[in-house]
Amino acid sequence: MAGATGAIGGAVARALAGEGASLLLLGRDEARLREIGAELETGGGAVRTVAGDLTGASAVAQAGAAAESLGDGVDLLVHAAGAFRAGPVESAPAEDLDLQLAVNVRAPYLLTQRLLPALRARRGLVVFINSTAGLGAGAGSAAYAASKHALRAVADGLRAEVNADGVRVLSVYPGRTRGRMQREVCRSLGQHYDAERFLDPADVATAIIDAAALPPSAEVYDLRLRPASKPRL
Repeated sequence: MAGATGAIGGAVARALAGEGASLLLLGRDEARLREIGAELETGGGAVRTVAGDLTGASAVAQAGAAAESLGDGVDLLVHAAGAFRAGPVESAPAEDLDLQLAVNVRAPYLLTQRLLPALRARRGLVVFINSTAGLGAGAGSAAYAASKHALRAVADGLRAEVNADGVRVLSVYPGRTRGRMQREVCRSLGQHYDAERFLDPADVATAIIDAAALPPSAEVYDLRLRPASKPRL
């Protein structure tokens, strides 16, 4: 579980822990990661944590070794980490584009690459938490949308390569979801944050778990969710 300290990643981790799954939680905030790990250890399955920046080779290698130590394969790999920086194309720093490509595309690409043998061994599922920005771009978010469009291409290309091996690939496109990142998005875009009008991360997690529970004869490959009560910003 990459991005376990985020709203959606944490919700998916809690849902899986409730089913007794063994978990490897990955994130950059070591203190928060330890808190979540301690919270979920009561679920019945083993819980391990690895703190680090998955845009780097050493953290990916560490995460891969930790995942393999949990058993004979990986049933489910969830990419829920993400970075957002607002700004118009005319003036946004190139460093913001580089950061979003590194976190939103490079990191999941490298970790998937590292864990593919373990996923093949279990005919597992790879879940990419994308965004509605991966389907269209708006003013002030071109760089973020570009990274999410690229992530969609990674998922589609991977699916074409591994479906024959029994590995399924799911892209999830949630609408605006309450949590720390959405607060930052609203602040960056000068919008009002109203948690009650955004998606509940637990609802996104439920949809992902339901997709993962499908028999091997079926596959959900694109999943789009949005708040039933649309935000007024």
